[in-house]
Amino acid sequence: MIAIRPAEPADLSAISALDTRLTGQAKAVYWQDMLARYAGGPPERHFLVAETSRGALAGFIAGEVRAWEFGQPPAGWVFAIQVDPRLRLKGAGSALFEALAARFKAQGVTHVRTLVDRKDHLILSFFRAQGMVAGPSLQLDKELP
Repeated sequence: MIAIRPAEPADLSAISALDTRLTGQAKAVYWQDMLARYAGGPPERHFLVAETSRGALAGFIAGEVRAWEFGQPPAGWVFAIQVDPRLRLKGAGSALFEALAARFKAQGVTHVRTLVDRKDHLILSFFRAQGMVAGPSLQLDKELP
């Protein structure tokens, strides 16, 4: 059984440890800043965690409603999601996504967006399983010398 709740500052250690394990990069200061800005922050910002029945962190998701970027109507944006690999395919990621999407919908938006690396087949498959498809925007990129 997975329970979804808003993230709290006390979750920093578990969030940072999970992210470090999955990305290979320690970013505790980044996650501390994200929690400060998103956990209990303005109503358009959301940071949720999934917990097991024993209270262990199963994963987290963060996003916000962004309005009118490049002429687009307001949309919910997912900018981070991580799930403990031992709990993948057990519904934690889907529960997190659904909870965030419900919050976005309650705020009146009709679309959820995100950016993914086209080579990251795991996250692409996850978002496609949530019903996401290519959107109206095209990411442009330039390497700075």
